[in-house]
Amino acid sequence: MPLTTQNVEQELELANQAGDPPADQLVSDLIDNKEVDGVNALFRTIGTLKPGQDYSNLPPRLADFLKQTEAPPPGWTDADSTAIEGFFRHHHGTASMLQGTVGLIGTYLSPTGAFTLRSTGRLGGVDGPGRRLSQSSRLFIDMGNAGATRDGTLAANVTKVRLVHASVRQLHKKSGVWDYAKWGEPVPQKYTTGAICVFSVQILEAMKNLGIDVSKDDANGFMRAWYYVNHYLGTPKKWMVSKDADETTRLWKQVRDNEWKKTDDGVFMTKQALDFYKKFYPGPVHDAFVAMIRHALTDKYADMAGLPKSALDLAAQPLATGHGLVSGIGGGLLGGSAEKVTGVNPYKEIIGIASKAYNEIQRYALTHDQDDQPQMHQELGDNR
Repeated sequence: MPLTTQNVEQELELANQAGDPPADQLVSDLIDNKEVDGVNALFRTIGTLKPGQDYSNLPPRLADFLKQTEAPPPGWTDADSTAIEGFFRHHHGTASMLQGTVGLIGTYLSPTGAFTLRSTGRLGGVDGPGRRLSQSSRLFIDMGNAGATRDGTLAANVTKVRLVHASVRQLHKKSGVWDYAKWGEPVPQKYTTGAICVFSVQILEAMKNLGIDVSKDDANGFMRAWYYVNHYLGTPKKWMVSKDADETTRLWKQVRDNEWKKTDDGVFMTKQALDFYKKFYPGPVHDAFVAMIRHALTDKYADMAGLPKSALDLAAQPLATGHGLVSGIGGGLLGGSAEKVTGVNPYKEIIGIASKAYNEIQRYALTHDQDDQPQMHQELGDNR
């Protein structure tokens, strides 16, 4: 059975010591034989993953791994795919923007996760924010494409991320310096499922905080998308989230305050991300963008992440003031004078404008250095 509020604490402790044996074995061998770069190049030829697919053009070890992992999630039905498509038909742009901001910052609130990212090669280096976003944007975009869970495109890209996670685990293991007693397994199953909760429940909560109405059917559709991802990331069923949004929300709220902490690594990673976003949200626009993220996360968790407060923090201002601010943001982001805002929720206006600008961030992330695919690591870098 999936994780429940009754068994979650005990099971998460076990999951913190668990890697992903099939992926770990494959990637360990690839690293030892210096074949990572070659397989990374092959990733561009793997567009789908579904039962009965022809993998004859791939090395036998990789083909065998894909055959073992191509089956759909437990209990998966066509109705699940339909529910996913319903959510993204209504909320794709907003959800993608929030996943790439609130979601990524949320993952930095896991002490182990932030430490792992900061200590793992290019994901933690100077170009880390763009690289992390490129790894994630491919998934966020594909998740919202109609038919992504039917034609195998989402399964393929998630499986590539699964192998990236395995490369992080194996490189830390081979380095001999990872403190297993303190941190548990690098990128353990616990972190994977925790990230699923951040990118699903936390995003739904952020949307609610920002005044965005999401129907129960759509919320369950979004949760089904992340249940699907959870499966293709190699998580055993006993540690997977539920397809039901209410159940997973209860579970996440039960464990969140034990899992999220303020750390130097998390604050460092968050600052890196905010500095990266400044390229696309300059000046006062960036301040308003950060204010929106703060409100989406709530002050409690925004403070943990080190998100700065500013005079433009709309949470502390009357709605009328917010409306005036939105008009200025619109002109700044869209290159012209914004129309007068007449709504009652300034955050909705900011989200709409920010989502359009966020498209530019995603395009940059997916085209910078032609890095539009998840990529395994051949070695660790020292970025501390």
